[in-house]
Amino acid sequence: MMGNEDSVMLPLVYGKAAEVARKRLEHLETWYHELYGEAELEFYSAPGRTEIIGNHTDHNGGKILAASITMDTVAAAAKRADGEVHITSEGYDKEVVIDVATAAETPHCEGTVSLVAGMIVAAREMGYEVGGFNATVSSEVIPSAGVSSSASFEMLVCTIIDHLFNGDSIPSADYARIGQYAENHFWDKASGLMDQMACAVGGTILLDFSDGVRYRKVDFSYDSLGLDLVIVNTGKGHADLSAEYSSVPGEMREVAAALGVKNLCETNEDVLLENLEAVREGVGNDRAILRALHYFEECGRVDTAVAALEAGDKAKVLEMIETSGNSSWKWLQNAYVASDPSEQSIPLALALTEIFLRRAGAGVCRLHGGGFAGVIMCAVPKDKTDAYVDFMAGFFGAQNVYRTGIRQTGAVCLGSM
Repeated sequence: MMGNEDSVMLPLVYGKAAEVARKRLEHLETWYHELYGEAELEFYSAPGRTEIIGNHTDHNGGKILAASITMDTVAAAAKRADGEVHITSEGYDKEVVIDVATAAETPHCEGTVSLVAGMIVAAREMGYEVGGFNATVSSEVIPSAGVSSSASFEMLVCTIIDHLFNGDSIPSADYARIGQYAENHFWDKASGLMDQMACAVGGTILLDFSDGVRYRKVDFSYDSLGLDLVIVNTGKGHADLSAEYSSVPGEMREVAAALGVKNLCETNEDVLLENLEAVREGVGNDRAILRALHYFEECGRVDTAVAALEAGDKAKVLEMIETSGNSSWKWLQNAYVASDPSEQSIPLALALTEIFLRRAGAGVCRLHGGGFAGVIMCAVPKDKTDAYVDFMAGFFGAQNVYRTGIRQTGAVCLGSM
């Protein structure tokens, strides 16, 4: 069973859900002993993430307000002496097995084994120690649905490596870079750093990608606004939408190139408006221009929301969240796939939620994450949460409506036996 350390860590990380978390960890402990034998185990957790404002701005050097959420990925782990990493994840039949010494030789684009190998390579290239370990893993972060299940897993592996072999010395930004490297080089996925940073740091953070990655903590939670955060999975995953995702940064950079720069962070909205006719003729893509305008306005909304938080203007914060969501739907145009207009699960979920919130008299909703398919979020008044959950469950199924919230702790070792 969990020992004295968990008496502090579990309530700190999980709050009222500490006993539920304890049962999950006890399950992992039993499962670990069945698979790998007796060991002095330590337990780890890494959250998923929510995007508050800043949809598709990171890849062009923009700003984002993001936070970790109470959904997390957990592990029981212990060192092994032969330099091999063994990870068994609940819901996946195949055990991940990698020899740390030969991780760079692991084939690319072959799922979790490639991702873990890429992280081992990145950590070692950055000068960190990596050794062998066993781990049993379980996750409640919705996969392929915009709350960063992959980044949550990556940050979990990072905190295991950090705690077991580096004395908890690796900065959160390096956690994120390790995960990004693995996705970029071993998954061939052009990922940014937003997902990993939000999962690694914990709480609400203001991210600025105009010069590398800078962040600072921001005092924000939906609880402080008298709201609950509810995630609705529309039932359509986004694992096969690479072309749609790539089109967003690609089209934004087409506009940037027409203005003589690489990324939109190097110019501004006024310059685009002053040169709109020439850009429109040169790019030949009105959607690209709309996406660029979304970028500029979205970064401005992040600044406005942070200033409103510091001034205690709750109404302005909610206004910016709602306006951000509307911009994603209308300007960024990532609410559905244009080539398949009959499938509009996100717009349908948003429309139903808007009807509910209008009748409730308060709350906001928005598209969540990468878009095109996946999830929406709703910040709903606490006294209306049960009714909203029941309402949306009637359309999308109770198993696809998730009550969650902002978690103040990022990727962390929870303690030992």
